[in-house]
Amino acid sequence: MEEIEETGAEVVGAGMLDSNPDVLELEVDECDAATLRRVLDAHFPDADLLIADAPITLPGLFVSDMDSTMIGQECIDELADFAGLKAHIAAITERAMQGELDFAAALRERVGLLKGLSAATIEQCLDERIRPMDGAATLVRTLKAHGAHCVLVTGGFHAFADTVAAALGFDRVVGNRLAVEDGVLTGHVIGDIVDSTVKRAVLVEEAERLGEGVVSLATGDGANDIPMIRAATHGIAYRAKPKAREAATGRIDRGDLTAILDLYGIPRERWVTH
Repeated sequence: MEEIEETGAEVVGAGMLDSNPDVLELEVDECDAATLRRVLDAHFPDADLLIADAPITLPGLFVSDMDSTMIGQECIDELADFAGLKAHIAAITERAMQGELDFAAALRERVGLLKGLSAATIEQCLDERIRPMDGAATLVRTLKAHGAHCVLVTGGFHAFADTVAAALGFDRVVGNRLAVEDGVLTGHVIGDIVDSTVKRAVLVEEAERLGEGVVSLATGDGANDIPMIRAATHGIAYRAKPKAREAATGRIDRGDLTAILDLYGIPRERWVTH
C-alpha cells in the first residue's frame, strides 16, 4: 500500500472479496493503470489481475480468441502434423503470435503448405487433437447466464471454430474458411482474412449493437488479439505472449479460465459448470 501511495496515489479501499477470499480488491484514486501495474508487478509478478478505471461490473459482451485461449492448441499446427509439417508451420505460427510477422501473409503461407491435404483430416484432427482449455466451458456458460452475449472470433478456421463454439456455448463465430475442392484443401482461404483489424471491428460492432455503456470483455493470447484487447472495457491476456500481456488491462498467468470469474467476483455457487 505504501509504495502505491508513494506514487502520489491514494488507496481508498482494500479488502478480500466476499465471493472469493483469495482475491484482493483495491480501490485507488489519482493513479493511472500503468503506474499501478508497475507497482503490483514488482510484488506480485505472476498474480492474476484486472485493472479498471471504473468499478468492475459484469460484461454484457464477451469476445474471445480461440487457439491457445479457448482451446489448448493451435489448430493449423495440429492439422499440419497430418501432413508431416507441424514443426515448420508451428514455427511460423509462433512468430506470427509474437507479432514478428504480418498475420495475413503468415496465414496464407501456412495454408498454402497444406495444399492437397484431405479435407477429412479436419474432422480427424478435431476428434483426436482439439481440446478445450481448462475452465473454458464454465467461463462461457457462466457469463451467458449472467447476461453476456458471447462471440468467438478467430484467425483460425470455421471448420474447427464452429464445433468448438457449439461445445462451449458461444452465440456467434467469426473466422476464416478453408477452400476445398474434390475433397482436398486447395491451399487458399476463401474471402478476406480475419486478422487483428477484423477482431477489433467485431468487438466494436457488437458493443454498438448492444447499446451505449455496455461493458465488454475480450480475451486472447497473441499479437493478433491486441487491438481487440485494447478496445474492450476489460482486456484480459490469457497465458499470453509478451506483447499481448503488456497491452492488456488484465491477465491470467496462474489460474485456468475460471480465474476470470473470480476476478469479477462471481460466487462459485453461481458458476454454470454443465
